[in-house]
Amino acid sequence: MIDFHTHLLPCMDDGSKSVDESLAMLEALRGQGVTKAAATPHFYANDESVDDFIARRDASFGMLKARLPDTSWILPGAEVRYYEGISRLPDLKKLRIVNTRFVLLEMPFSQWTEYSVREIMDIAAQGKITPVLAHIDRYLPMLKKTVLPRLLNSGVLIQANVSFFTGFFTRSQALHMVRTNQIHFIGSDCHNLTDRPPDISKAISRMEKKFGDTFVPDYINYVNEIFQQNQIL
Repeated sequence: MIDFHTHLLPCMDDGSKSVDESLAMLEALRGQGVTKAAATPHFYANDESVDDFIARRDASFGMLKARLPDTSWILPGAEVRYYEGISRLPDLKKLRIVNTRFVLLEMPFSQWTEYSVREIMDIAAQGKITPVLAHIDRYLPMLKKTVLPRLLNSGVLIQANVSFFTGFFTRSQALHMVRTNQIHFIGSDCHNLTDRPPDISKAISRMEKKFGDTFVPDYINYVNEIFQQNQIL
């Protein structure tokens, strides 16, 4: 299973505050059957350059490598905040999740403009980057009904948070979307061990309860296929 959205790199953003906390978060994910974890700290283009961000991220990852025998299953990337004109950011490719075409995008917490929708579609059309929209569950109440189908048809992928699957008022929609291939990746969006923990197993349990034991292996295979199709060797 892939946890596609985490903030487990130490001292990078509002996520893990120490190497020890990061190690405990990783141990929790391993215990839930996670085989790949995308490490996606926040990137804000108005705060620092891409190269400065990557230097910080590499230093943070290095602290983990010094304490953890196997870090091959941790995939450094970024959660990139969208802004109008992001498609013209020369170094956007550098923010892809390592060895893949995926860029995890955090969209505006307001109704998206036609410009922003078209810009994300244009990024996907170029073929060098596969946009993955982070925690789609936060935006759905604000989106026009036509927006998501347009994005999906253009090759944009969707990530949803575990809370979408566990919320009393949202879980039915989450389960419908994952069954109809409108959710490609699930992320714990973990920041710590307390109020935002690595709890991806809760989404898996919800799917098993609703669809039966055979659904989850099929879903995991589906996710792995998407991942393999977007790998850069």
